[in-house]
Amino acid sequence: MDEARATLLYAGQYMTELSKDFARLNQIKLTDAKVVEYIKMLLPESDDASDQQKRNISKLRDDLQNRYFEAPDLQGIGKNAYRFINAVSDFATHAKPLRERSNYRESLFAKTVDGNPVIDKAYQMILSA
Repeated sequence: MDEARATLLYAGQYMTELSKDFARLNQIKLTDAKVVEYIKMLLPESDDASDQQKRNISKLRDDLQNRYFEAPDLQGIGKNAYRFINAVSDFATHAKPLRERSNYRESLFAKTVDGNPVIDKAYQMILSA
């Protein structure tokens, strides 16, 4: 019972803080140009990238951009940091990889549990802006 009580207490505290973060992110307005800039920062293209690597990065950027600008579930949300983080999260956890390996799902789950680096980077970019 004590463990269950503690778990519910921590879950309640977590949800309260999460709600505050969502409200703060909702207040950070983003221009379309800023979103494109952030996407380029999240998915950089190295100077020595091959043509195939450039095409792959372009596809990934287009996918993320589409999730931000066109996702039906984000249409009612203003152009802000909350929308951007949601688009990045959707991209990071639901995008079909360019090359799917046999352990893809397990790897994705581990990244989600341990903290997804793309989502974490996007969140840090927004906070430092």
